[in-house]
Amino acid sequence: MRIRPVALVVAGVLVLAGCGGPGAEDAPNVPPLVSVSTTPTETPSETPSQTPSGPPTSKVADTLCVRMDQTLVQTTLAVPVVQIQPKGVPAEFGLPTYDVCQLGLSTSPSGPVLRVGISVLPATPATLAAARKAYDATKAEPAKPVKLGQGGFGTSRFVVFLLDGKLVKVSGPPATVAKYVVLGQEALQQAPGLAEAAPLITRQECERGSSKADKVLGEPAMIRRDSETDAGDLVCGWITATGVLYTSVRRVADAEKVIAPARKAATSESVPLGDEGYVDTASGRAIIRVGTDKLIDLVPLPPGKADKDDMIAFTLAMSPLYTR
Repeated sequence: MRIRPVALVVAGVLVLAGCGGPGAEDAPNVPPLVSVSTTPTETPSETPSQTPSGPPTSKVADTLCVRMDQTLVQTTLAVPVVQIQPKGVPAEFGLPTYDVCQLGLSTSPSGPVLRVGISVLPATPATLAAARKAYDATKAEPAKPVKLGQGGFGTSRFVVFLLDGKLVKVSGPPATVAKYVVLGQEALQQAPGLAEAAPLITRQECERGSSKADKVLGEPAMIRRDSETDAGDLVCGWITATGVLYTSVRRVADAEKVIAPARKAATSESVPLGDEGYVDTASGRAIIRVGTDKLIDLVPLPPGKADKDDMIAFTLAMSPLYTR
């Protein structure tokens, strides 16, 4: 069985049109201007838009990570251990965006991981070419073509390839292109019959920003990816065929130092959120500092396409979720 393309452009929009709960746009959108607690708000476990009835189950979801040969992964990457991580991880937001699972490669919770992703939207050779072009623009390690699926590219840290209308990405710690090709071949072998991810994975808290996200993106999202980080911080994501908008949280040792470039940038416009906040009028990206160790990122992709006022309105709507 192939990894089937997502048939949802019309259906996803129709379903999403009913997602916003009553009062979502009437929620207060001006958070306090004083320093607030850095303790993350407790959020529920990730669930689809339609939550199944019955008691919760501890069964590990069927993913490429579960299916892959752990011994092969261990020997290929020369790591001491390979552990399935049953907890879901946030999507890898970008152009394209990937649904991701991961394998732990050490006994430490903060150790290296192998991430395996499948693009949330259908992909074509043109999509693959665009992904390669976007990577090359980063001027990082030069990528090389790889013979996987219907073609791809890779470096010493990842491979990306086209398989039955989706992009597959396998990434992890430094190794070699050849080793990542081996891991890509294993992912390719295990992919047939894998269930398609639901188009709408939402959390009610994120709905307060949906109407504003539609304006930033220029159309309603056909894909939603809401979740939480390992620290319990909320992640919200809206995805269309041409754009992405997401919010996430970084926990850092010195938030004031990290936000300093945004504070000083000529293109930054200050917004009275958290302890300090800025919207970059060039890229559209917003950042808010809360206390000494918490940064909230609100990111539209591709950069520079979002209207500044629409992005500020979105930031105002979402900030209370992170700054209480």
